[in-house]
Amino acid sequence: MESVIRTHKLCKKYGEDFALSNINITINQGDIYGLVGNNGAGKTTLLRILTGQGVASSGEFELFKKTSKEELNKARSRTGTIIESPSFYEKLTVEQNMEYYRIQRGIPGKDKIDKVLEEVNLLDAKKKKFKDLSLGMKQRLGLALAMMTEPELLLLDEPINGLDPSGIIEIRNLLLKLNKEKNITILISSHILSELSNVATCYGFLNKGHLIEELSAKELEEKCKTYLEIKVSNPKKMSALLEEELGYKDYKVLPEDRIQIFEEIDKPEKISNLAVSNSIGLLAMEEKSLNLENYYMSLIGGVQHD
Repeated sequence: MESVIRTHKLCKKYGEDFALSNINITINQGDIYGLVGNNGAGKTTLLRILTGQGVASSGEFELFKKTSKEELNKARSRTGTIIESPSFYEKLTVEQNMEYYRIQRGIPGKDKIDKVLEEVNLLDAKKKKFKDLSLGMKQRLGLALAMMTEPELLLLDEPINGLDPSGIIEIRNLLLKLNKEKNITILISSHILSELSNVATCYGFLNKGHLIEELSAKELEEKCKTYLEIKVSNPKKMSALLEEELGYKDYKVLPEDRIQIFEEIDKPEKISNLAVSNSIGLLAMEEKSLNLENYYMSLIGGVQHD
């Protein structure tokens, strides 16, 4: 499969602090790549470097297999970008704003405006002034602007941030349509993980500038299985007993004295008996299922034992 984005030991340093540290990601053609991370994880920094709005301190990256400065500038003409909200003129209409940017960017063909507005379901609103648009419509207009160059790759930083549920659904359906019908590769960052799981085909998990895991949606689905979560008075002793007495290896020790157990979850009595017989207080026991959000939290807060 052909890669669209590939980074190798990419770093960004501010003074003594790393905003990005040795980032290695691969995004293939046709992917919807979800970049997962809390605020400050390094998502926007990475996108700025890829779009040329920032410069890496070390390491390298390629777009469409191009690596030199000149080649990267040409490759960026094949991309559409939304990093922060695009600046539109409040008193101009949707159509006038789009015409301004079309001329400014030297994009031929005025008919392209109607075409992209139709793609984002804004054609009927083209005579509306920007200031009268809903937040969801403004976000879709930003996407229309990114689509004006007929990109093969979209780089989107928090495109659903601040939207109401209907606005989120509109953006979600639009991204899925662009990916399916036009085979546009999409890199989308978000901290709204429940929504990201509705569109992404693969994920990169960032935490404090480090890429802690990269996996496909299918692999994530396999990992997001049902488990038993217990809270005990002595998690260190309990985890040792799980291995020594029950032979368990697939578990995670989490903060707040919690342990997630992925083996023999249909036999909770074995765990409760083990705790009681070794004078460990069993404070809580609950069967749960992982989703994208708590999987990410377990990655950044827990210790995996395989």
